[in-house]
Amino acid sequence: MKIGIDKIGFFTSNYYLDMVDLANARGEDPNKYLIGIGQKQQAVIPPTQDVVTMAANAAEKILTDEDKQSIDMVVFGTETGVDNSKSAAIYVQSLLGISSSARSFEIKQACYGGTAGVQMAADHIAMHPDSKVLVLAADIARYGIKTPGEVTQGGGAIAMLLSVDPRILVLDNQSAFHSENIMDFWRPFYKREAIVDGHYSTDIYIDFFNKTFKDYCEKFGRSLTDFSALVYHLPFTKMGLKALRTVVDDSPHSQKLLKAFDQSKQYNAHVGNLYTGSLYLSLLSLLSNSTDLHANDRIGLFSYGSGAQGEFYSATIAETMDSRRLASQVDSVLSDRIKLSVPEYEKMYADGLPINGGNVTFDAANDHSRFVLLGRKADQLVYKDQQA
Repeated sequence: MKIGIDKIGFFTSNYYLDMVDLANARGEDPNKYLIGIGQKQQAVIPPTQDVVTMAANAAEKILTDEDKQSIDMVVFGTETGVDNSKSAAIYVQSLLGISSSARSFEIKQACYGGTAGVQMAADHIAMHPDSKVLVLAADIARYGIKTPGEVTQGGGAIAMLLSVDPRILVLDNQSAFHSENIMDFWRPFYKREAIVDGHYSTDIYIDFFNKTFKDYCEKFGRSLTDFSALVYHLPFTKMGLKALRTVVDDSPHSQKLLKAFDQSKQYNAHVGNLYTGSLYLSLLSLLSNSTDLHANDRIGLFSYGSGAQGEFYSATIAETMDSRRLASQVDSVLSDRIKLSVPEYEKMYADGLPINGGNVTFDAANDHSRFVLLGRKADQLVYKDQQA
């Protein structure tokens, strides 16, 4: 029985900040951001969008009415939760009109949550072959204005529908994982911004990649040449390249993997950090932009969540994967965005729901997305389907 990703959708804000503008405003050489970090643009999330609305907007692009009634599990991976008790998945289930017979819950382990959802979905479908599972990975990366991490901000959502006989990616059911209690990145309840030790986190990320990749190869008798591409969790694109460079050499196959990595980072370089969705935006970028991949080619995926959890797993490309269709969806989102000046970005960054409570109303007149956040009233979030 083949189980995997049947559909994949993407959504991000229609606002972005150019990294050259940010570098100039911060008195930095633009190449520090463009080459040293590997980022060109980053999404800026307005107050009318949060992880619920972005995930719903991403899923709405791919789900049919039949899908919504067939889905019996909704799994939401995020570290930007909207409530300490109620899951973001419940809100999305309601907004999309997904069957109330579905399980619906949220997973948190930093940027690893989306992968945990994928693996849980695969296990569920293996036991219930008629099932369809919606896995959501959405986040807003915040480090603060004029901080070292500012260049690695961003946000957006990935929605994946998993089922038997998938049309995009078939999971191998082969993975290796590693976890340790590490303080490289965290966000206390009282803060909107993350606390991160950037250099330490990069070192841990690379170490976890090497541990899980080696373990995977030993467990399943594989080597680097078994993969047509490796995709990575990309909080910034240079981070994945640093990990890839630890296993490649000057061979033709290594050059092929480096080329594939370049194709896998294209979307991330223009959107920025999606936390839980970053690996899957990279996967979407690879499948959309590669001209060298073919049906049944094997792809390795490295997922990492600070704190820390790493996993390396593999999948093969389905015979029905349509790269042009995947690319058109993302290209339409990115091409319609509005460029912000640095002062406009700073003002939008400061807006949003205050963490100390209170009623808030947002003006959604300029947000033409289907699902929007109108604010908070009597401690309840107010969402709206603008097509209803």
